[in-house]
Amino acid sequence: MSKSSSFLSKTEIMDAAEQTLRRFGPDKTSVTDVAKLLGVSHGTLYRHFPSKAALREAVTERWLEEQIVVPLEQIVKAPADNALAQLKVYIARLIELKRHYAQQDSEMFKMYTDVTMEAAELIEVHIQRIVEQMGILIARGIQQKRIAQRAETKSLARSLFHATLRFHHPAHAHEWRSVSIDQEFEQLWLLLEHGLAASQHS
Repeated sequence: MSKSSSFLSKTEIMDAAEQTLRRFGPDKTSVTDVAKLLGVSHGTLYRHFPSKAALREAVTERWLEEQIVVPLEQIVKAPADNALAQLKVYIARLIELKRHYAQQDSEMFKMYTDVTMEAAELIEVHIQRIVEQMGILIARGIQQKRIAQRAETKSLARSLFHATLRFHHPAHAHEWRSVSIDQEFEQLWLLLEHGLAASQHS
């Protein structure tokens, strides 16, 4: 038994899978292709991932965490005097990241789109991560008296996520090429901001 098959880690397998997916695309990539790149039998991979679907989901989950959630976390951690304005920056960055990867990392974005339809639990976890981050900003805004507490923080965050869905959900990626998409987001944000803002007289 080779060292590769004896000590192969999940991380190494996911690295190889991501490389192979970018080369062949998510539809044409097989577990055998990944195994060939690693120089092991496909049976070795099945010891870590029971199916191609499980491997795809693991790669997608890691990609979402590293490429979407972690960069957004930097915004959440940054100190700000106006959390409502910071919330807009956060959502705009979420939109920017999704749009960037739709254009510049199309194979991985396609796999993410496919997994969105196939693995509801995984995607719900991703959504929950985004909602939690938004919730932190909303709570900060309430503390600063810039956001009105008209509902429970988590409910406000989830409503905000769904209100902006058109601009960051992969099902709407074809709409992001519209020349008016940025203006439409700005118009939506004006409405959302008006609804979120605390009264200056309170």
